[in-house]
Amino acid sequence: MDRDPLPQPVLIDRTDGVLSFTLNRPECGNEISAAMFDAMSAALRAEALEPTARVLRICAAGDVFCTGRERAGTDAVSIRHEVARLIEMKRLVRNTSLVSIAQVQGDALGFGFGLAMLCDFTLVASSASLAFPEMRKGLPPAAIMAYAGTYALPKALFPMVLFGDAITPDEALRAGLVTQVCERDTLQTQADELTRRILALDETGARHCKAFFQAAQESSVEANFRAATDMLTVTSLRLMQGR
Repeated sequence: MDRDPLPQPVLIDRTDGVLSFTLNRPECGNEISAAMFDAMSAALRAEALEPTARVLRICAAGDVFCTGRERAGTDAVSIRHEVARLIEMKRLVRNTSLVSIAQVQGDALGFGFGLAMLCDFTLVASSASLAFPEMRKGLPPAAIMAYAGTYALPKALFPMVLFGDAITPDEALRAGLVTQVCERDTLQTQADELTRRILALDETGARHCKAFFQAAQESSVEANFRAATDMLTVTSLRLMQGR
């Protein structure tokens, strides 16, 4: 008798302008494995080379969003390789021209919380628990601290990463780490409506808006003014030519 095929650890779908990642290891708390990192990174690289979607949605099967990542490295070489893989995926999520939405229906811990934060929109169910628990094992969450200060003020953020205490979605919202807190039974509807609004925007304009917004956070105001002059000139001409 043929055995049922093993389920895919991450389901990847492209439909109607939306690239979707569904974490599909609920029995393991949707921990991200090496194979999941590779599959999602490959899909994002393909989008960078030849865009076919406009929105990236990240969600998860089961009751938990993501409780972290698998750690299999046993020496300096293998650990460095693991870290390089996860940081590369974070770069791809942050830098994609797709407008990204994290749909956090349950607990998000460590890498899972960090991944959700990286998305342009982070929608979280009010019943979820959020935390950076790495320091409880003596491991500073450096890959998260590398960018978390972009979202939260230091005085709010440092106790979260130092002590690893669970925080509520409302606390995360006040700190600037999430976009919206929803009741779990409305989370899908809220994410669908947000997707619809993004897809209704001018496609080129939306990509340029995201790219400029991110670049502006890392540049001086004077550099941003110079870049704004270029962008407004180019985009204004494009829009006039399209009329």
